[in-house]
Amino acid sequence: MDLTSIPRRKYTYGATPIEYLKNLSKLLNGPDIFIKRDDHLGLAGGGNKTRKLEFLVADALKNNADTLITCGAVQSNHCRLTLSAAKKEQLDCHLVLEERVPNSYNPKANGNNFLYNLLNAASKTVVPGGSDMVREMEKLAKKVEAEGKKPYIIPMGGSNEIGAIGYVACAEEINSQLRESSIDIDYIITPTGSAGTHAGLLTGMAESSHNIPIVGISVNNEKSVQEENVYRLVEKTSDYLNIKNRIEKSSVKIFDDYIGPGYSLSTDGMIEAVKLLSQREGILLDPVYTGKTMAGLIDLIRQGYFKKGEKVLFMHTGGSPALFNYSSLFQ
Repeated sequence: MDLTSIPRRKYTYGATPIEYLKNLSKLLNGPDIFIKRDDHLGLAGGGNKTRKLEFLVADALKNNADTLITCGAVQSNHCRLTLSAAKKEQLDCHLVLEERVPNSYNPKANGNNFLYNLLNAASKTVVPGGSDMVREMEKLAKKVEAEGKKPYIIPMGGSNEIGAIGYVACAEEINSQLRESSIDIDYIITPTGSAGTHAGLLTGMAESSHNIPIVGISVNNEKSVQEENVYRLVEKTSDYLNIKNRIEKSSVKIFDDYIGPGYSLSTDGMIEAVKLLSQREGILLDPVYTGKTMAGLIDLIRQGYFKKGEKVLFMHTGGSPALFNYSSLFQ
């Protein structure tokens, strides 16, 4: 697929590594586990949103925007990276933060919140959980326009048809790396939340000769809701890219067993997974996305869903700066 005609900024130089997790694979005695290190992507602290922002910020600049507005949870990796991209491009950036867990916002909190302050966001607006985030961003955009600025709204997680192109491009990158290293991967395992990473990978893989099945581990929504969210974004992304061969909805595979009590709330499986990866492989996961997704992968291996002799590729979507706000869980 030729994506060269689509405006794009470049925040990472070269492909992120694919590593074999020898120690974890041996410990679990199941499939060979590989990891795609998108925690090595560019901008402050790295993570999957960087790929989306390469296309979203390019679109903002094409539209002569001088201000970015986006939203997320109070420890949002996406907000951190959008703010970082804005600083790189010398744009203003306003954040709308949703307090999904009541009374969880602390303006002096560590983790991503510390980085919002260090990067000096133009403003942070905290709203209650369940707020209409699109409406909140539109209200802020009107205020910014009244000040003579030209805002560009980036949706939660950067997950629209423009942002998802970042993971269409990532699918191409993965296929190229696997060809060069002569590795045949049977499954790709990814966190699925705002849906852009999952939808982009599905769209990109469907257009490739490999077309590796994607297994999503939901971090927020029940299976039926998340499958619909992902499939709807696949359709929009395919329309945007004028893709004629459409993906069947049955290709959207999601497990919702590892969310626990709710988004960003800890589980025993997440804590085990974060400790295992750090102590066995020297790799930091995050407590919200990759920790729960790795917990899902570990449990599915123990159940025999992924079998010995198979090869699975785990998408490390970043987020480790949030660990420092959850440190008490790992003491």
